[in-house]
Amino acid sequence: MDTAEIRRRFVSHFEGQGHRAVPSASLLLDDPNLLFVNAGMVPFKPYFLGQEAPPYPRAVSVQKCVRTPDIEDVGKTTRHGTFFEMCGNFSFGDYFKEGAIELAWDLVTKPVADGGWGLEESRLWPSILQGDDEALRLWMKVTGLPAERIVKLGPKENYWSMGVPGPGGPCSEILYDRGPEYGPDGDFATTTRTSMPTEIEDRYLEIWNLVFMQEELSAVRSKEDFDIVGPLPKKNIDTGMGLERVAFLMQGVENMYEIDVMYPVIERAEQLSGRRYGAAHEDDVRLRVVADHVRSSMMLIGDGVTPGNDGRGYVLRRLLRRAVRSMRLLGYEDPALPELLPVSRDRMAETYTELHRDWERISTVAYAEEEAFRATLRAGTQIFDLATTAVKRGGGGQLSGDKAFALHDTYGFPIDLTLEMAAEQGLSVDEAGFRRLMTEQRDRAKADARAKKGQHVDARAYREVADALGRPVEFTGYQEVVSEGRVRGIVSEGGSVGSAREGDEVELVLDRTPFYAEGGGQLADQGVIELANGARVEVTDVQSPITGVIVHRARVLAGEVGLGDEAQLLVDTERRRSISRSHTATHMVHKAFREALGDTATQAGSENSPGRFRFDFSASGAVPGSVMADVEARVNDLVLADLEVEAELMTQAEAVASGAMALFGEKYGDEVRVISVGDWARELCGGTHAGRSGQLGVIKLLGESSIGSGVRRVEALVGGDAYRFLAREHVLVAQLSEALKVRPEQLPERVNDIVERLRAAEKEIEKVRVGQLLAAGSSLAEGARDVAGVSLVAHRADGAGAGDVRTLALDVRSRLPVGRPGAVVIIGAASGKVAAVAAVNDEGRARGVSANALIRAVGPLLGGKGGGKDDVAQGGGSDSSRIDEALALVETEVARAAGQA
Repeated sequence: MDTAEIRRRFVSHFEGQGHRAVPSASLLLDDPNLLFVNAGMVPFKPYFLGQEAPPYPRAVSVQKCVRTPDIEDVGKTTRHGTFFEMCGNFSFGDYFKEGAIELAWDLVTKPVADGGWGLEESRLWPSILQGDDEALRLWMKVTGLPAERIVKLGPKENYWSMGVPGPGGPCSEILYDRGPEYGPDGDFATTTRTSMPTEIEDRYLEIWNLVFMQEELSAVRSKEDFDIVGPLPKKNIDTGMGLERVAFLMQGVENMYEIDVMYPVIERAEQLSGRRYGAAHEDDVRLRVVADHVRSSMMLIGDGVTPGNDGRGYVLRRLLRRAVRSMRLLGYEDPALPELLPVSRDRMAETYTELHRDWERISTVAYAEEEAFRATLRAGTQIFDLATTAVKRGGGGQLSGDKAFALHDTYGFPIDLTLEMAAEQGLSVDEAGFRRLMTEQRDRAKADARAKKGQHVDARAYREVADALGRPVEFTGYQEVVSEGRVRGIVSEGGSVGSAREGDEVELVLDRTPFYAEGGGQLADQGVIELANGARVEVTDVQSPITGVIVHRARVLAGEVGLGDEAQLLVDTERRRSISRSHTATHMVHKAFREALGDTATQAGSENSPGRFRFDFSASGAVPGSVMADVEARVNDLVLADLEVEAELMTQAEAVASGAMALFGEKYGDEVRVISVGDWARELCGGTHAGRSGQLGVIKLLGESSIGSGVRRVEALVGGDAYRFLAREHVLVAQLSEALKVRPEQLPERVNDIVERLRAAEKEIEKVRVGQLLAAGSSLAEGARDVAGVSLVAHRADGAGAGDVRTLALDVRSRLPVGRPGAVVIIGAASGKVAAVAAVNDEGRARGVSANALIRAVGPLLGGKGGGKDDVAQGGGSDSSRIDEALALVETEVARAAGQA
């Protein structure tokens, strides 16, 4: 039975039992604790946590998931993968243990002819939490199995929680016995186990986990250590069944990599590399990595992730690069993704039809990343080889943290690649040192950003406010910027309070508000709230920490605010209009870039601020200046056309049918809001907009740049900000025209001419300077001192930088007497930096004098370090006060080395 049919039967089985079939959510839900959706229950968390009322009592889904903690183990075992599909059925206060057990057992054992999976009952072993006598009794009742055929396991295996305070409960698993060839007998009837021993996990494979969510937990210290507050008001069911696991069991293959949606990629990799799956374990690991990472990367790009250096982008970059490098280790040097990605697409697109629809964008992003990585490999591998050779030559076994950092910072080598390559060379890496050096660059202050949005604040206070409201806060900001409302909640320092006084910083929730909460790239409104009792509050930020609640971050300017107070809410209208113009301009620029560059130029992020906006989009390379000019002209023509900007409410299906675009990672309800700029641009959008395109005045694109592989960023001004910028530009052009005595249109040619003349003059000056520098070489060579039979020049060159010092040292060495041992050390100081170069001729090295040893000796005196080869070495530092002392040390070191020879 192919994977698609297994999936269809799962959904059909539960639909037939009254479950709402819910399509898979995007891999990129707005959850501060998750990079990606990693379990089937994640989209339903608000219902389980009581943040939202579920729209249906029971549901079924097949959810796309990505788990990344075990990337290094992918391929090494047959159980680890990154992308997978989780089948699940869910009950929100409807049926409980008995219903979940009946539904699961019925599907797995029902004959294939009747729509089930037809698994042999003799191979199925239910498991329960030790002490859950209710579950034991129900399993025996539903299945007819004796108690000794039901496995009792401890909380490490069979108790579920989210790892934080909230719901939890015991689990029941369905295990499938693959037979004695996969491991020893479990002895479940006679042996009490707290967990499944590793040696029998491959034999007794868990295919389904039924979570009986029945308790509220607090102080969750670990998976097995927590406090139970009491029973939940409503008992829920959350189940998870790994589609890939069931597929490899039912398809009669050994593991998930060999199922119908993955193995074709391995077959294509075999054809390209000439290696054979099953012939060598090392090659098998690499082929599995390729199959897993190619599919995972494709699905992530499909949901809007682009390669980058942190967060989700870094995970994608890592997956793509590990796939490419695995193909290289298999012996395939040519671009691999154009050969492999279409194979994975064709296997997955039966279910995920958007892969075909968005293929041009997906493939463009992936192929661009591979090309960038191939360039990285060419440059970085040479540096890595030199570094590891030096470590081995010195008898060491560890690559230093600063070398690993240099590989990352200068050559783009991710640390995981350095670790893998070092392990292949039998070396370890100083990861602690690397992490210390990376802290400032890798830490992007995400905690601050998340805290700003209230995502790490205990949500219980907001849930209490939501419960008191009894309905979502009414947002009136599409129609008005002044509204009447009543204070329904006051939150301070993470908890609800009854009042706030002058000087307090609080979060206010009112029953209705015209203030727009930050979202969809649009910054929040600001303004004031005036209360009927005379109190006045300044609103500095607006967020929606949980669905249905709009929170006004505010400071009480005067008076006292209490629950139930009537208030008038006044949005800063100038700020709102300015932001709305930016948001409308973003839609227009998005559409214009898609016209100019094709549908692959899809928005990958934006920020709409007062008077300016930032727009990120997918592109394989830099956008030509002519395209930027065309896009700017196009949108300004449409500004002059004064198109009407309309907002319509419709279903998602109606919106897609109308041609409206939906953005990756955005969360849309069943009813969506579609913004149209005339009949030209249409997008799903919850933001505020100008009434007509003519209100934008003018749009000025400031420029574009790369923010990651396959992603470009355009920054622009709109309205009064754009006008003021153009006015300043006009004044500047006028001033330059006057100074250079040319007309404005002649400025580029005149400036280019001046620049070329300056470059020519600089070259001439450089020639003269170098000539003067080398002229001193002859007199320095003639003045060489005899030190233990070595002609030594140790010279201080004030004002000389590193390049000049090296040039002078090599020139002086070439002028020393032929056939006589000679050594030259030049130390220069310029712009607060010290540069030192040592050069020793063949005869000097034969006498035991080493340029490398000389530089290493003087480095600490100069406040730095250095090194190199025995003939030429260089270093530097920051302490010029000890140059003379360093030169004296050179003479001592030469005398010592030559005297020992």
